[in-house]
Amino acid sequence: MTIFTKIINREIPADIIYEQENIIVIKDINPQAKTHLLIIPKKEIPTINDLNEEDRSLLADMFFVAKKVAKDLWIDEWYKLNFNVWKKWWQEVMHIHLHLLSNI
Repeated sequence: MTIFTKIINREIPADIIYEQENIIVIKDINPQAKTHLLIIPKKEIPTINDLNEEDRSLLADMFFVAKKVAKDLWIDEWYKLNFNVWKKWWQEVMHIHLHLLSNI
């Protein structure tokens, strides 16, 4: 069980920005930008390489949630999205998550 699953299960606290049935958005505890959020599916999938065909809509939902949250925070013209894959490329938690970063 990852730290993200523990957050989703409310076993440990997090600063939750947004939540829907299949996704949760939290503030990163080690921000790399003024705004640094993590868009996390509630389904525990270790890496992008572990996605299955049935995860297509979940992945799309992650991008639509990113768009919504950016608009809600008035940074919808000033942000970037990033996936890290495997520890060699800075994936610290083996549960896919999309970084939303902005200096606004």
